[in-house]
Amino acid sequence: MAQKRAKKENPLDTIWEVPDELWERIEPLINEAYPPKGTGRPRVDLRRVLNGIIFRLRSGCQWNKLPKEFGDDSTVHRWFQRWCQDRFFERLWAVLLEECEEFGGVDWQWQSADAMMGKARFGGAKQAGIQQIEANQGRRRALLWKPMEVRWAW
Repeated sequence: MAQKRAKKENPLDTIWEVPDELWERIEPLINEAYPPKGTGRPRVDLRRVLNGIIFRLRSGCQWNKLPKEFGDDSTVHRWFQRWCQDRFFERLWAVLLEECEEFGGVDWQWQSADAMMGKARFGGAKQAGIQQIEANQGRRRALLWKPMEVRWAW
């Protein structure tokens, strides 16, 4: 008799957008740190901005390749830089951890950090240095650069 395979549990869906319940906790923090001004141009929808940041960090796409549903890519990037500089993400993280702890969702005895590594553009061992050579004076060129191992015959 063939053994029946155990059904695999479906993994949780990947979070690409802030759920309503989470936004209800985040919005007061944003409004406290960055209160909307009464005059001038209206502020962008910061929920869309946060969704764009999450999408960018989860997908690894370039800032200028963000889908239009998140608004202007420059605006999303500008808010990301501002929040990083103001350490807003750290405050947000602390509040969310505090709320998770109340529900017993944080196991402080074991923790792990995950990071995405950038790709090795040239791979392998480190290449030799680059030697500077002067350009042909007859031509109005700036300096030319060539690797040290290669000798150019001009």
